Amino acid sequence: MVLKKKKVLLALGWYAPLVHRGIEEYASEHAWHLSPIYAREKVVPWGWEGDGILAWLGSGDELAQFVTQARKPTVDFSWHRPQLRFPRVLMDYAAGSKLVAEHFLTRGFRHFLYYSDRENWGLEERGNGFIAALREAGYGCDWLRWHKTPDFASEGGHWTRKRQWLKACLKKAPTPLAVFAGNDELALEILESCEAAGISVPESVAIVGADNLLLAPDSMSTPISTVDPNHELMGYTGAKLLDKLMKGRAASAKPIRIPPGEMIVRRSSDLLAINHKGLSNSLRYIMEHCHEPITVEDVVAVAAMSRRGLHKAFLQHLGCTPGGQLLRVRMERAKRLLLESQYKVEVIGNMCGFTSPNGFSIAFKHATGLSPSEFRESLSASLRPQRRRRS
Repeated sequence: MVLKKKKVLLALGWYAPLVHRGIEEYASEHAWHLSPIYAREKVVPWGWEGDGILAWLGSGDELAQFVTQARKPTVDFSWHRPQLRFPRVLMDYAAGSKLVAEHFLTRGFRHFLYYSDRENWGLEERGNGFIAALREAGYGCDWLRWHKTPDFASEGGHWTRKRQWLKACLKKAPTPLAVFAGNDELALEILESCEAAGISVPESVAIVGADNLLLAPDSMSTPISTVDPNHELMGYTGAKLLDKLMKGRAASAKPIRIPPGEMIVRRSSDLLAINHKGLSNSLRYIMEHCHEPITVEDVVAVAAMSRRGLHKAFLQHLGCTPGGQLLRVRMERAKRLLLESQYKVEVIGNMCGFTSPNGFSIAFKHATGLSPSEFRESLSASLRPQRRRRS
């Protein structure tokens, strides 16, 4: 008996190639027939008949109306319309923002800025997550909101006024400054405004964007750092959830959050913001050798300072001790490996510079409140599907 292929509509009002790749992978594994209308939000397939819908319901009211009236099992990749009671798979914006905060903090920055230019749930979540992560580390952060300025509502010359406003804000900000832009497009605006104002990047202003969607970034005069949002996993997980719904199973009302991939560090933020040679040397040594069993004595030797002097410099500039900084960098590496790899816990401990599995477990639980195994198990199994190696 030949099983009928499931017919799934991609009603995605925003084009994200890797989301589609993840969906395609799951569809290939389960012999789905896909009907794509992605990246064409104004094209609504009235009269379509099928089994389920994968939607990204942005600003197009007509598309949202069609998906609602279709009364088919549906998964939404957006929180733009929270009143629609669809199961959702969303990016974990706060976790991505924390990656950026840690990136800046490990480089010694003390002045921070977040930039957004419109009312958008994702940009808001990123900003709130960035501020919360910095607050937890004892730092404040200003938020530049272009859409809250008087010039935003003015007619004509929008692009020019926006750049003039950005230049003025950046010139007034204390340096060295760490700027997290809500997406890569906004990060490019910050970079271009810095260049127009004669502000050096990354020496005076370090910049990180998000989504990893810049075209030919390595050909830029200053390639921009970004956060990989794990779009392929997002697409795969959404398809897997839809499959569950089409089989008549219930889904949680709470959205599934997809953890970010990695920080992609490029020249725009690859800087140590410390005007202290011994401290800069020790920070870079920690970043480059945290996977080795180095000790505080090794860090002191690289700094060419007394242990007491380096301890005092760390407290003055970073608010932590050399040992505390080494542990923080190792813990962030351990979290990424626990999330992104299938290595055993003892192997990950060794890859983070710990000489014994017990020492790693004790340090990890002290830092996070969970053992390494509990941290890994706290991630939903649906967030770690077995996927083919990318070609």
